[in-house]
Amino acid sequence: MSTSARLPASRNPADRRAFVRTTLDLGDVLLHPWGREAAEPEMVLDGLIAAAADPLIALWNPLATADRSDALVWLESRDGGWDRGASASFAVLTATDGALLGSVTLRWVDRADGLAMIGYWTLPAARGRGVATRATRAVTSWAFRMADARRIEIAHAVGNEASCRVAHRCGYLPEGTLRDSHRFGDGAYHDEHLHARLATDPDPTNPSGEPTVYGNPTTGQASDTSR
Repeated sequence: MSTSARLPASRNPADRRAFVRTTLDLGDVLLHPWGREAAEPEMVLDGLIAAAADPLIALWNPLATADRSDALVWLESRDGGWDRGASASFAVLTATDGALLGSVTLRWVDRADGLAMIGYWTLPAARGRGVATRATRAVTSWAFRMADARRIEIAHAVGNEASCRVAHRCGYLPEGTLRDSHRFGDGAYHDEHLHARLATDPDPTNPSGEPTVYGNPTTGQASDTSR
């Protein structure tokens, strides 16, 4: 993996926990910062509209991007997160034609403490191809290395089994179940599985690892999304 930006060696240590716009190159896939610049290709805006209409994304990670004007407002808010160094939102794009595959977003929960949370979603055409896993691994490594993250968490609905698989494949260990933790797109509060990875944890070695069986499993549709 290569990046288009590197932090200068002289960077003030007080500012080390700021997310700086970076493009992560995974070869066939690019992770490009979301923002107004990403609005140039019409296919990106259309991809955001399609994502908002996808039933699984609407359930597990609803987007306020029902039309192009909404999508532009959404992109502007991502620009703001980058400008403040508070969140890092990446569009997952094909390297060949820039088609939208999904999204990965990292945000500080407690910036001073180095605690962050990561979430991801993919469009239907990208599911089952390891896109969410590769993108989430790349952003995780980048956050530990370039932004001095200490701990990164994933919280996903118990019924979102695909998101659970992604978490495990990216080395995020299960830490328990949060009861009635978050209101999802169906308007109901769902229990969530909490996963976390520390900067000191070893890199995952088993990309096909299966999730741990929790004590209160529930059934439901799954997608590569988490909040």
